[in-house]
Amino acid sequence: MNRIAVSISRGIARVTDAALGPYQTAVIRIGFAATWLLFLLREFPHRQEMYGPDGPWKWDLAQQLVADNHAFTILMWSDSRVWFEIVYALAVLSALLLLVGWRTRTMSVLFMVGVLSLQNRSIFMGDGGDNVIHLMAIYLVFTRCGQVWSLDARRARLAREARARGDLPRAGAQDRVGLVLWAALGLLLAAATGAGRLSPGWLMIFWGLWAVQALWWAVGRLARTAEPRILLDVIANAVHNAALLVIMAEACLIYATAGWYKIQGSRWQDGTAVYYPLHLDYFSPWPALSDLLASHGTIVMLVTYGTVAVQVAFPFTLINRRVKNVLLAAMMTEHAVIAVVLGLPFFSLAMIAADAVFLPTSFLRRLGGWAARARRRLFPPGARKLPSQRAQGPRTPEPAEDPHVGFTA
Repeated sequence: MNRIAVSISRGIARVTDAALGPYQTAVIRIGFAATWLLFLLREFPHRQEMYGPDGPWKWDLAQQLVADNHAFTILMWSDSRVWFEIVYALAVLSALLLLVGWRTRTMSVLFMVGVLSLQNRSIFMGDGGDNVIHLMAIYLVFTRCGQVWSLDARRARLAREARARGDLPRAGAQDRVGLVLWAALGLLLAAATGAGRLSPGWLMIFWGLWAVQALWWAVGRLARTAEPRILLDVIANAVHNAALLVIMAEACLIYATAGWYKIQGSRWQDGTAVYYPLHLDYFSPWPALSDLLASHGTIVMLVTYGTVAVQVAFPFTLINRRVKNVLLAAMMTEHAVIAVVLGLPFFSLAMIAADAVFLPTSFLRRLGGWAARARRRLFPPGARKLPSQRAQGPRTPEPAEDPHVGFTA
C-alpha cells in the first residue's frame, strides 16, 4: 500500500508541479498560428466570396444554420461589410501575435474567436485540415503555450536576469499593456453581453477567462505570501497538462479512425486508392509529376498499403519511443509529399503541426539551438548597437515587466 501511495503521489506531483511539454506546445502554437495566418493571407483577395457577404452561402442561409447547430461566430452579429473586414483583420492579427508569442493567454482566446467565427460562418468551405485547426484553436486556450520560443518567455527571462542583478522593478510599476488590454476586452465583452449577442454557455466561458486574468493579476500584486501564487500555478499546470493529453489523444484518434476506415474500403484493400486522386484535376497542381507517380503501379501499391499501415499502427507505437519516432518521421514526410503532389499545403501543415506534439524534446531543443545560432549569424548582437552606444559603453537595461502579471505565458 505504501508503494501504491508513493506512486500516486509522484504522479500527482508530476502533473501539478510543472506544465509538461513546453517545447511541444510551443511548436503546436507556432504551427497552427502560422498555418491559419498563411491561409488567411493567401485567401485575402477571395475573402468576401469565402466568408463574406459575396459568398454563395448567403446571410439568411448562415442564420438558419447557426440557429440549428448553435455554432459560435461573431460574423453573424452584423451583415455589414465593415464588420466582416474588422473580424477578418482580427483573425489575421491574433494569428500573427500568437505566432510570435505576445500575450499568449489573450491571443489564444482571440485566435479561437477568429477561427470559429470564420469557419462557422461558411462550414462548407473547409476540409480535414480546417477541422483540425478548429479543434486545436479551442485546446490551445487551456495550455501554457508561451513558456518557450515566445516574446512572453523573453520578457520573463529579462525580468529574472534583472532580479538576479538586484535591479528590482520600480515601485508601483505595473504591466500597463496587460491592464489596458484586459480593460478593453472587458468593455467589449460587457457590450456584447448587454446586446444579447452571446449564448449563456459562451458568456460563462468568456467571463470566466476574463475573471481568471483578474485573479491572476490580483494575486501577483496583492498576495503577501507565496501560497496563493503557488496554488494558481498548480491549477494552471493541471489544466495545461490535461489539455496537452487531449491534444495527443485527438491526434491519435484522427489517425486511428482514418486508418480503420481505409481498411474497410475496397480501393485501399486492392492497393489502388492512391491512383485515383492523382488523376483528378483539382488534386493535380503538377500534372507531369502526378502522371509520373501514377504510371508506376508498384509505387502506388506501396504508398497505399504504407499509408494504412502507418495510420493504424501509430497509436500503438507510443509505448516504444524509437518506433514512434520512425513512424512520426514517415507521417510528416507523407504530409509534405501530399502538400506538393496533391496541392494541399494547409491541410498538410495542420497535420504536421498536430504531429509535432509527439516530437522528442531533445530534438526540439537542438532545433531551437540551430535557429538561435542562425539568428545570431544574420543579426550579430554588436550590429544592433548604435555608434553612440558603443562609445558610451554598456548601459544598465531597464527593469523588465513582471512576467506573472497580466496576459503573459
